[in-house]
Amino acid sequence: MGDQTQAIILRMVERAPQWVRSDLLSKDAGVRSRAEETLAAMIVDALANGTPETFGD
Repeated sequence: MGDQTQAIILRMVERAPQWVRSDLLSKDAGVRSRAEETLAAMIVDALANGTPETFGD
């Protein structure tokens, strides 16, 4: 994995909404799964389209 890809993923994890962070810790498998899917979708979108910090790179 390249440095740019790692940086994008790190930015997305840092910017994850509080509800995603909380739900990732949930003991409820459905709640946790929804949070995992949301975070994965955020990362996929950032890898495909960049983040505001990567525009112009």
